[in-house]
Amino acid sequence: MNPALQGLLTIVIGVGGCIAYFYFSNIFIDKVLFPPRGPNAGRNINRANIIRPWLFLAPALLALGLYLAYPVVETLRLSLTERVRGGGYEFVGLDNYRQMLSEPKFWEGFNNNLLWLIVVPAASTAFGLLAAQLTDRIRWGAIAKSLIFMPMAISFVGAAVIFKLIYDTRPAGQEQIGVLNAVWLGFDGGIGSFIWLRLVPGILLLALAAGAGALGWSLMRPILARDGRGPGVVFAALRILGAVLMALIVFVMLRQTLAVFLADYPYGQPQTWLTIPFWNNFFLMIVLVWIQTGFAMVLLSAALRGIPEETVEAAIVDGANPFQIFFKIKMPQIVGTIVVVWTTITIIVLKVFDIVFAMTNGQWETQVLANYMYDKLFRANDWGVGSAGAMVIMLMVTPILIWNVYNARKEMR
Repeated sequence: MNPALQGLLTIVIGVGGCIAYFYFSNIFIDKVLFPPRGPNAGRNINRANIIRPWLFLAPALLALGLYLAYPVVETLRLSLTERVRGGGYEFVGLDNYRQMLSEPKFWEGFNNNLLWLIVVPAASTAFGLLAAQLTDRIRWGAIAKSLIFMPMAISFVGAAVIFKLIYDTRPAGQEQIGVLNAVWLGFDGGIGSFIWLRLVPGILLLALAAGAGALGWSLMRPILARDGRGPGVVFAALRILGAVLMALIVFVMLRQTLAVFLADYPYGQPQTWLTIPFWNNFFLMIVLVWIQTGFAMVLLSAALRGIPEETVEAAIVDGANPFQIFFKIKMPQIVGTIVVVWTTITIIVLKVFDIVFAMTNGQWETQVLANYMYDKLFRANDWGVGSAGAMVIMLMVTPILIWNVYNARKEMR
């Protein structure tokens, strides 16, 4: 069958099936189960109104149970068992988790995930906010937004292939088709090299360390406050865990800042960028930042447009400059949207797999947890340890989901 016709039939059958389900379920409730007539008409109407929402929700609940709840339970079961020869499984308790925690590749993936976690959401949100603010001020802003948003239409694997060409390396003496190597060969160790290869990266790393430190302090401040309004036990534990992770990131960033200024750069030689430890992680992160900036820009642009003009005009009348208007008037009013964008990108980062798999396959110290899980499940056929890795990823995502639900309920109240 022609793929286009097959797709059309799928849409027709899917939409038609949904319409038929809701239509006939209504008829079943009103005509058969609880008909609104006779001496019990009022009671039947009330019962029909109680059952109707659950009948409409049933397909979604069934799908969520089948495709979300069941895989979680099954993954947990597999993480506590081990395949035995001849078929079947044997319960081994936490042995798979102990084995996983003893493997250097797991800790490499865990540390890299933490690095991705602090860099990608922060960079994507910052660039998206900057793009949203600037494109709203220029005449051809709609075209600029379209160009910035365009990477969202590219798959992660497609984007990885594009950037793999950008990072391409040819032997010395040959013409470099990789853009980054073409730029690199222009550095000779002078003042320009110092500025772009030492000073700028050092400032960026210090900025990341400062941002992580500020975030860690903001997480700990409600716990350290002595006003009796501290968070509950669960949220206090999550805040302490987040603060510890931020402290670890600060340490890594400061150590790498020192390494930047002490490094001996091989000027004049083409570099295989994806094999340089630590820095190759940033080269991979750039791909996801490039994709997610457009997503952040669209949401933040809508939030900026929703700010009442009266507040901005009042600030201008009071003598506020553009920076004060942006950071003290606009930013506080779109904090909710910034949190949504940040947490959404964070969840994507915790599950990142495609980019790493397509560009380095976890080699040269670029392993991430999802790639580690894939290697264990489908290459080593170690379903127990692979499932344990999947549970770790789920546990890292869960606090963010709890935080979102908590904030959503708080706003509703």
